[in-house]
Amino acid sequence: MDEANQIAKDSVPRIDAYGFIRPVEFDYAVYEEFIARYRVVLTRRALKWSKLLQQSAAVEKSIKVKRYIRKGIPNEHRSHVWMVVSGAQAQMGMNTGYFRRMFIEGEKNPKLLDLVNTDLNRTFPDNVQFRKNSNPSLQKHLYNVLVAYGQHNTTVGYCQGMNFIAGYLILVTKDEEKAFWLMDALIGRILPDYYSPAMTGLKTDQEVLGDLVKKKLPAVSQLIEAHGVMWTLLVSRWFICLFIDILPVETVLRIWDCLFFEGSKVLFRVALTLIKQYQAFILEARNFPDICDKFKEITKGEFVTDCHYFMQKIFAEPGSLSKTTIDKLREKQRLQLASEEK
Repeated sequence: MDEANQIAKDSVPRIDAYGFIRPVEFDYAVYEEFIARYRVVLTRRALKWSKLLQQSAAVEKSIKVKRYIRKGIPNEHRSHVWMVVSGAQAQMGMNTGYFRRMFIEGEKNPKLLDLVNTDLNRTFPDNVQFRKNSNPSLQKHLYNVLVAYGQHNTTVGYCQGMNFIAGYLILVTKDEEKAFWLMDALIGRILPDYYSPAMTGLKTDQEVLGDLVKKKLPAVSQLIEAHGVMWTLLVSRWFICLFIDILPVETVLRIWDCLFFEGSKVLFRVALTLIKQYQAFILEARNFPDICDKFKEITKGEFVTDCHYFMQKIFAEPGSLSKTTIDKLREKQRLQLASEEK
């Protein structure tokens, strides 16, 4: 470890604000430099958000709110804003007692309980708050949310990946019922069919990304096609985990700010920005394993650590990306998938 990194390590806590233990390879010097700049941004944004929410707690859909969300929701307002803009608050208001009822019914479903219990200890082993012996432990809250959601959405039940999403929602909301209704918004409305048994939506969106790369970054597309690499091998975890455990926590939360407000097309913006930023690096790949390694590498480093700069780039770098374009590509890929499965 160089001297700058050692000095930074002495001043940056080993456990972050969300309870995650920083990995061995964590670059403390880069982080310290970033966080000094970012605290200034956070202070400025917090003042603007407080003023906006004093005028109305409703958070109307407007150009101003969209701009504010793209620049980041301060942590103290994040839970409230996610609940309102996603429609989760309205659903919770109309369904008093529903979450508790689903949990009680779910507890009578042994198959669901087995699936949920199997993944509990695998959820964020690097987070001190999710350890079984922590006091308090968020594991119990995670269990409650996953059981209730599995009973509520019987088509999906429980699917791997949902534990990480529920975990992040619990960290942000600190409330089981809110986490449940935000999961309902994400899985039921925002993400098109990612977690159903056939995972049709997930498979579709991976191929849609392939189409977008072909159009916007043809050299990368040619490389991937030449080596016969399937997009699912490269990006399935990006989509199914919504970048959890792929990108730094604060960057993921900034992406989710936009995901709840603007919908799933933001995931394509993130993916395209990563690929475009590291296009030259990816094009150095000489074979199949090389390509897979490069796609793992591009999700690390200074570019993704500076979440504020990164978010500016995702709305500039990929260029135009309309809902109409995404819808057309999704329809094309859905038909393609359906014909292959016949």
